[in-house]
Amino acid sequence: MGIGIIIDLSSNLLEGPIPLLNGFFSLDLSNNRFSGPIPPNIGETLPHLFFLDVSVNQLTGTIPSSIGYMQSLELLDLSVNGLTGIIPSTISNCSHLRFLSFEMNNLSRELPKSFSQLGRLQALHLNKNKLSGDLPQSFQNLSMLEILDISYNKLSGNIPTSIGATFRSLRIFKLRCNSFYGGLPLNFSNLSSLHILDLAENNLSGSIPSTFGLSYNDILEVNAKGQVLEYSKALSLVVSMDLSSNNFIGEFPEELTKLYGLMILNLSINHINGSIPQSISMLHELSSLDLSSNNLYGIIPSSMSSLTFLSYLNLSNNNFSGEIPFIGQMTTFNGSAFIGNPYLSGPSLVARFEGQNLDQGKGRSNVDDEKDDGFIDQCFYFSIGLGFAVGLLGPYFLLIVKESWYDTYFNFVDKIIDKLLCLRRRKENYW
Repeated sequence: MGIGIIIDLSSNLLEGPIPLLNGFFSLDLSNNRFSGPIPPNIGETLPHLFFLDVSVNQLTGTIPSSIGYMQSLELLDLSVNGLTGIIPSTISNCSHLRFLSFEMNNLSRELPKSFSQLGRLQALHLNKNKLSGDLPQSFQNLSMLEILDISYNKLSGNIPTSIGATFRSLRIFKLRCNSFYGGLPLNFSNLSSLHILDLAENNLSGSIPSTFGLSYNDILEVNAKGQVLEYSKALSLVVSMDLSSNNFIGEFPEELTKLYGLMILNLSINHINGSIPQSISMLHELSSLDLSSNNLYGIIPSSMSSLTFLSYLNLSNNNFSGEIPFIGQMTTFNGSAFIGNPYLSGPSLVARFEGQNLDQGKGRSNVDDEKDDGFIDQCFYFSIGLGFAVGLLGPYFLLIVKESWYDTYFNFVDKIIDKLLCLRRRKENYW
């Protein structure tokens, strides 16, 4: 493909239908006021497009099947519009796609099995639509996925066991607010690159697999804060785990305390029993811990006072007993963190309970969602930016021979990386 023209009209106040112009390979019309349907012949008119972004507009109608003619596409972003209907199966013809986002539309029906042919896809954002049906087993062919976000839909069924066996590069996995049921696959611990796991607000059941915290295979020793920590190929890179609002049972899995990089742990609104292990003090990076509305009992371990980064704690509505350890970091939490445990005592906290707002936990879920999303987006756009840089440097030796192409091409590389890093910020400003 020859070097063409890059058109960037993003972040303006442009209106009317999407313009179709020939002779370019990158079109960015995002964050404007374009309206009406996507032209049904867009794929036939612009078959050589490499980069198409019409996100954050006011587009309506369906995604045209002619999108399948754009077989050179590597980035397609139609997010934050009013698109309806199904995802066309012809999307499978865009076999070079690395980034695909239909986020925040009104798309419905089942996920097309033809997604399985997008073997180069690194990021798939389908969240906040009305998609239904199962997660196809054919997704196992998307072995290069680093981001899979299908949260806030109407999807159901079991979580395929193939996810743990296939998605070794998966960093962010979000199924929040669907209707998935059944247990968690034991091979989830094979997701050795995982940073964010969000399965909240589903109908998942069974116990949390003890393999979540197992250490095996290659061991890496890291000296942190004067202590030597061992990281393995298991889920040791996880920084956020949210399994709240499900039907999990069984005891609090002590193996989770081996996830030394964990910063956010939310197991609230389940049926988990047992006690909090003393080894929870090994989670030195933990900043948010929510175990509320379970069946936990026993004493609150005094070792939690050493969690110096812990800024949010909610142990309410359980069956804890004994005295609250009012030392160290535990002195920073008020009564709302412990309310609903009738057998708890702690004379040193009585004064702190009186007159304080016991509604601290209300609205916590939404706040956490926003913070987690921000963190996820930063990780995602940074990693994808780097991925595009590496992928686009392939033709370097060809371009360096042709100096007239050199500047145009690498200016485009810079633009894509900058675009990906700033895309979320523009969307947030719009809303």
